[in-house]
Amino acid sequence: MKFVLLFGPQAVGKMTVGHELTKLTDLKLFHNHMTIELVHHFFDYGSKAGSRLVHSFREQIFEEVAKSDLYGLIFTYVWAFNEQSDWDYVEKVCRIFESRGAEVYFVELEADVEERLERNKSEFRLEQKPTKRNLGWSENDLVTSMDKYRLNSLKGEIKRENYLRINNTHLSAGETARMIKEKFQL
Repeated sequence: MKFVLLFGPQAVGKMTVGHELTKLTDLKLFHNHMTIELVHHFFDYGSKAGSRLVHSFREQIFEEVAKSDLYGLIFTYVWAFNEQSDWDYVEKVCRIFESRGAEVYFVELEADVEERLERNKSEFRLEQKPTKRNLGWSENDLVTSMDKYRLNSLKGEIKRENYLRINNTHLSAGETARMIKEKFQL
């Protein structure tokens, strides 16, 4: 079993790169909005009930995948490095897979904010993430979150052996996915 945690700021290309990586490997993609969009029909993600449901669904899926005979899973995540709760969450998710003998891979994406603002409007993103279709709100959230959260790691902050950081500002999702596949021999 392989677990790929694909993280970075909003609209950096996590879901699209993950989608391309599934075409090159037997990994399944579980992008973070799959649960957000499901729960959003009932509760806002920012509400207590919405957050609880999103995290509960994710954890149940992680548990079932970790004990399955699937080749592996890609999970996308926006990690706020200045929030201890996010560090704790990442560690908890990794433990679920590692406790079952899975290999865990960290892939961090970064891109210039101008490129991210363009990607925020992409057809594939808006098709997969209905809650992002309010572009005024989505763009404002992307920009203002940089004032509150540090969404890329500092040099040397990630201590994991299986770690790759890619600036994909000028790379296609396919090129980025191929780099990940080759680096980790997926």
